[in-house]
Amino acid sequence: MNNSRGFASDNNSGIHPDVLQAITGANRGHCRGYGDDPYTAEALKTFKAVFGEDVVVFFVCTGTGANVLGLRAAAQSYHAILCAQSSHLHTDECGAPENYAGCKVITLPSDDGKIAPRQIEPLLESRGDEHHSQPKFISISQPTEFGTLYTVEEITNLADFAHANDLMLHMDGARLSNAAVSLGCSLRAVSGDAGVDILSFGGTKNGMMIGEAVVFFDPEVANHFKYIRKQGMHLVSKMRFLSAQFTAYFKNDLWLHNARHANRMAALLAQELENVPQCRITQKVHTNAVFVAMPSEIVAELQNRCFFSVYDSTNTVTRLMTSFDTTEDDIHGFISDLQKILQISGKRDEKEHKGKHYEHGRE
Repeated sequence: MNNSRGFASDNNSGIHPDVLQAITGANRGHCRGYGDDPYTAEALKTFKAVFGEDVVVFFVCTGTGANVLGLRAAAQSYHAILCAQSSHLHTDECGAPENYAGCKVITLPSDDGKIAPRQIEPLLESRGDEHHSQPKFISISQPTEFGTLYTVEEITNLADFAHANDLMLHMDGARLSNAAVSLGCSLRAVSGDAGVDILSFGGTKNGMMIGEAVVFFDPEVANHFKYIRKQGMHLVSKMRFLSAQFTAYFKNDLWLHNARHANRMAALLAQELENVPQCRITQKVHTNAVFVAMPSEIVAELQNRCFFSVYDSTNTVTRLMTSFDTTEDDIHGFISDLQKILQISGKRDEKEHKGKHYEHGRE
């Protein structure tokens, strides 16, 4: 079994030792199930300290669950969710928003994964017309699926626009920790204080084993969510093992240290790739994602040595993700493999070119 660290996804990383220790610590004796336990009470108290005393928080297992169930809390079947074309809601959730929340997903084009009020305004012209789905949510990812960032001001502008037009702002924050580190602000500043109504907050990609949270900044929106979570099959019986992870995640700013390291590793990887003429970075590197175009003929061989994902096969744009446990040796090893394969590929191309030239000369 190959246990080497790759760059396919921060989902592929292991569990931070402090989080693993917290799980072990919760594995003592019996506790009441379904969240009625001291570990969950402590974790909820921690969330209030981080995001504000008025927040209402529910723990779920997956990012898709957090996104879809969070939206379902305020959705009617005739509502529409407005998001970027690259949004995880649209590309990677297998129609779950439509199937479970009952909402139509309307996508907006974006080269960097970000959307702005000017793109949304035309979609509001159909409001009140029973022939059309009614816009209810603006959903953004922070950071975006391209690793780019909304500034706090951009989020505030979107929130102000949403609230002025009777819309709600949802944030997919699966990697919000990485965004906050890059922006140099608190988790609350980049979410609730900026006007976000519903936040899907992730921990799995940044050192936790499993666990996401739905954070409601307006308690009234959360009134019926406990039933929605149960119907949505995310009410975990042994909740203490999810909850204990979040307490460890926030203790001593573990979330910050993990995200800072992952971001720093991405910056180093980007710096090294910029020295490879055959490669071109296609998006600004703000967090722990590096998007790079490379020669198509080397991708498969390079993936065999260190697995990563091809994001755009037409233009051979690959996505390289760093994690809390990525090391500098991982990066230098990857760059070394890349350069060796490029060298071999170049010699192969040169040999083929000479062969064709020879055949042409004989003719």
